[in-house]
Amino acid sequence: MAQKHKAGFVNIVGNPNVGKSTLMNDLVGERVSIITSKAQTTRHRIMGIVNTPEYQIVFSDTPGVLAPKYKLQESMLGYSEGALTDADILLYVTDVVEDPTKNADFLAKVAKEKVPVLLVINKIDLLKSQGDLEAVVDKWKTLLPNAEIFPTSAKEHFNVTNLMDRIVALLPESEPYFGKDALTDKPARFFVTEIIREKILLNYDKEVPYSAEVIVEKFDEKEGAIHIMAVIYVERDSQKGILIGKGGAKLKKVGTEARKDIETFFGKRVFLELFVKVEPNWRNRDNKLRSFGYIE
Repeated sequence: MAQKHKAGFVNIVGNPNVGKSTLMNDLVGERVSIITSKAQTTRHRIMGIVNTPEYQIVFSDTPGVLAPKYKLQESMLGYSEGALTDADILLYVTDVVEDPTKNADFLAKVAKEKVPVLLVINKIDLLKSQGDLEAVVDKWKTLLPNAEIFPTSAKEHFNVTNLMDRIVALLPESEPYFGKDALTDKPARFFVTEIIREKILLNYDKEVPYSAEVIVEKFDEKEGAIHIMAVIYVERDSQKGILIGKGGAKLKKVGTEARKDIETFFGKRVFLELFVKVEPNWRNRDNKLRSFGYIE
């Protein structure tokens, strides 16, 4: 008898900066989610899709769980809590340095989950001994007694294959949810904005990266090249000045770095134009959060 097709939603949750996006990119095998060392880099739920003839796994990478300080963060926390309600399998990602009692309320919700919970303890390459690892594992066993524990290093690809095998074993029988050629549910423009936003996160300090939003105004794809025009919105004139830099040097650097990555991503030559506009207090304005796609 032929084996039935399996498909399911695997949602990745956890605190900021524990390696959720690195893990998803490792599991999916493509650079789908933005990764930098700054907290709050993931703002949307991103679906990365793994297809084989036998199964389809729909991975969802959520923003890190944090107490909201402004409306944008309320929307981000909503994505993370929503991930608990529509998962077939839940991946709770932590690492070896974070305090397990951080965001205890969210952890309590995870502990009550009826679906399989796989607890991924990431960054074990930072530990000095097996004894240190056992202490971390024991601590988590008391907090999430029903979870299966996978010590990993997503960066070093350690134990990720075993984790993937377990996910496949737990998948329910189902027809595929997306076309079998789909890599993600996001349009091409989304990845352009994420690449530009990543470069802003890497090139600026303090408040500027978190006040910046990128909107692609034009994405014109011809046979051998793509013409892209994008606007970076910030909240204050001072931030605009910092972003552009003396004689436009900083913005030019962001543009050059982003263009190279976009060319790699699409495998085509790219012409990229960047503009900066001020949109006061956009992170707290419903109409702007709606137009930027953060709230329905």
